Amino acid sequence: MKANVGTVDKVVRIIAGLAIIGWGVVAGNWLGAIGIIPLATALMGFCPAYSLIGVNTCGTKK
Repeated sequence: MKANVGTVDKVVRIIAGLAIIGWGVVAGNWLGAIGIIPLATALMGFCPAYSLIGVNTCGTKK
């Protein structure tokens, strides 16, 4: 797995993941668990969907 998630993308994913989880906790809804997905992809630095469509926001040199 080659990194394909850049720094700004990671920050946005972490904020979105925490917001979704927070909403789930406040609303008492289990759908907040979906927030784990953006958190996991941010922490791993790899997004499987990005690799499928050929997107790379990481600033690494080829």
